[in-house]
Amino acid sequence: MAGLKKRSINLVGHATSLALEPEFWAMLDDAAAADGLSLAGLVQRIDATRGERPLASACRVFALARARG
Repeated sequence: MAGLKKRSINLVGHATSLALEPEFWAMLDDAAAADGLSLAGLVQRIDATRGERPLASACRVFALARARG
């Protein structure tokens, strides 16, 4: 997992860890701040709409979609 940064996130009372590249964490941090959410709140929102996609993949897709505008 070279280059990945792991963070622990509390999702609706359930602790989970998520490993993403630092660039994606920065994009998620910026998106959370822009939306007035904590990082955990943003990840909870992504989690609620991800369907069958793994959470890390859903976070990356969210960040890319947000960057595209």
